[in-house]
Amino acid sequence: MRRPAAGPTTRELIRHSLLLVLTFISTTFAGIVISAPEANVPEPTASGVLGYVLYVPEYYRRIVAELLWQAMANPALLKSGLLFSVALLTILMSHEMGHYLACRYYGVKATLPFFIPAPPLFLAGTFGAFIKMKSPIPSRRALFDIGLAGPLAGFVALLPVAVAGLLTLKAGAPLSGEGVIIFNDPLLFQIIAKLCRIKLADALPNPFYMAAWIGLLVTSLNLMPVGQLDGGHGTFACFGQRAHKIIGRIAFITVAVMSVLGFLWHGSPSGFLYTVLLAVMLKVRHPAPDEMEPLGRKRTIVAIVTLLVFALSFVPFPITIS
Repeated sequence: MRRPAAGPTTRELIRHSLLLVLTFISTTFAGIVISAPEANVPEPTASGVLGYVLYVPEYYRRIVAELLWQAMANPALLKSGLLFSVALLTILMSHEMGHYLACRYYGVKATLPFFIPAPPLFLAGTFGAFIKMKSPIPSRRALFDIGLAGPLAGFVALLPVAVAGLLTLKAGAPLSGEGVIIFNDPLLFQIIAKLCRIKLADALPNPFYMAAWIGLLVTSLNLMPVGQLDGGHGTFACFGQRAHKIIGRIAFITVAVMSVLGFLWHGSPSGFLYTVLLAVMLKVRHPAPDEMEPLGRKRTIVAIVTLLVFALSFVPFPITIS
């Protein structure tokens, strides 16, 4: 018999709400950065040891101040930032609440989502979100449902954002020059674009597009079958402890190889961050649930659907730096 988990305390509600508000502010600024023209900021003069030490912080401050001024002077720019923030946080909130509600259903004690704000000029404006489970998972089915409820809920919330982003793309000359970042399109975007006869190569990203792109990147990363990532939970539930360890190592080696290829072929070092993350997750022991009962036919179908979601979300080389 499932016992209901205790709800959050007032103190916890205040703490999690504060983190959410701070992340809303940071992601709104990130949306402004995405939509704003390149800031024309004069470099600070550096003289003496102290001047060179303060050069980077002062230049950083000037860029942030210039972008804030542009946003205050241009309501359309602020609107773009808000649209990006609301869209991205809706996706992340749906993902984490999928986990949280599944925990509540199975009587597993868990925190509300922790949203982690990022400093200004960080691309997404957030380092993501997570919940922390504080009690053991009672069964194999509970592990499966809790692990996969998050990415599936996030993907459902992401679909209308992706469609809106692609339908509102504006044609424009692709950026060129040294150091330009190109966001490579996941399979979901390519399918929607083909159905709607949209030429992705001739379009400029907008707030909805970027929110959905980042949401798909987060989904694919979480579905990696490694450690205690969501995909790791699903792999453990489907195949057991030994297979979970073997599949996780294969996934790590694959990502490590792709990170090297991504750097050589696309000039992007971002794959090395994934490699480090997966290396850390491999070191985290995955606890076994109390009961390993059969998953059943319905959950097998859900597992196949989840593989499809991963295929639609995953991009071997997410960005190209010219």
